[in-house]
Amino acid sequence: METVRLGILGMGTVASGLINIIEFNNSKITGTLNKELSVSKVLVKSLDKKRNVNLPQEVYTTDPYEVINDENSHIIVELIGGINPAFEYIKAALNNKKHVVTANKALIATHGEELEELAEKNQVKLMYEASVAGGIPIINTMTDNLCSNEITSIIGIINGTTNYILTQMTENGLEYEQAVKNAQALGFAEADPSSDVEGDDAAYKLTILSTIAFGQRINVKDVPKEGITKISKEDISYAKELGYNIKLLASASRDGNEIELRVHPAFVPENHPLSTVKNEYNAVYLKGNAVGELMLYGKGAGSLPTGSAVLGDVINIVKAVSAASSLSPKKENRYVVANKAYKQYYIRFEVIDKPGVLAHIANIFGKNDISLASVVQRQKNGDETAPLVFITHEAPRSKIDAALAEIKNYEKVTKIASIIMVENFK
Repeated sequence: METVRLGILGMGTVASGLINIIEFNNSKITGTLNKELSVSKVLVKSLDKKRNVNLPQEVYTTDPYEVINDENSHIIVELIGGINPAFEYIKAALNNKKHVVTANKALIATHGEELEELAEKNQVKLMYEASVAGGIPIINTMTDNLCSNEITSIIGIINGTTNYILTQMTENGLEYEQAVKNAQALGFAEADPSSDVEGDDAAYKLTILSTIAFGQRINVKDVPKEGITKISKEDISYAKELGYNIKLLASASRDGNEIELRVHPAFVPENHPLSTVKNEYNAVYLKGNAVGELMLYGKGAGSLPTGSAVLGDVINIVKAVSAASSLSPKKENRYVVANKAYKQYYIRFEVIDKPGVLAHIANIFGKNDISLASVVQRQKNGDETAPLVFITHEAPRSKIDAALAEIKNYEKVTKIASIIMVENFK
């Protein structure tokens, strides 16, 4: 039986999962392909480290080009992460006319178009299903199963670290700092979680999905992002009281010739399916002009789920029946990135508890063409201040900011504590 050999760059969590799946699902894979998969070379940092995979010692090397230039390897799997040196390694592999599979969202979001063009030039495939949402087959679903649809919106929970943190704050009443520590202890968060909690990871992933959905190149710099570091127990409590859960959403939508992109914390109605996605799980909620609304749900990270996505790309290449998903524009750039952020907003103030304060703030909102959907006023905090919460009707962020600039100068307002979008899923 013919054997297809893999060269693997990196031997971390995802690579270990990939190799273990190949081993314990060997009969299934062989039956599907009528070919065997094997690993010919693996790039590692240390030859002496003990690993939880069953591979002979001679496959390991500390020289990346021993993997890339290995004549026995048919497919190169890049799992080292980061932009450099992964970018140079993948370019070298493609120029060697080897197919490439990667889980590297930062690289695909920033250099995907160049790499796609290089793959096409060399008549090989570049695939990256595992770069977004781990084991959820979102990219292949969009490029293959939904290829007859115009995708009008994508709203996703695509970062498991932040979803775990917010779930723990919501269900167990944890402060943000303690929830982060718990996520780190369980391996859901890195020692430095900034890429996750500040929204960078989700912005890279949204760049990939929106480029595919709208058929034109989206730059990660076009994605405004706000993380979860400012979310407090008070915000969680108000969300519950008002019938919402707070989630970090990555959203992209198209209306006419305008595109809206954003990574942001949001109030999600408690009866919406995205509101029920907990802990490290991910979900992507799509709207297509033919299929309507659908949601894909599953584990967004981890050794086996992400390894499964990588292996799926490997199998599609071997079967040679699935066209590689493309980040290259399919049409002229007919859409403009507008990012007006026309949404409802939750705004929490700390104010001096005196008569007329509520009316004065409401009047400023009104002068800026912002109507109010609800108001919550609580008792004093033990001193002269009290919390005051508004949820607005839909308005562009520019008008919200103009109103808040005036409200900030009102002497009875001591603090603008929170500004969070409210997602209504129209």
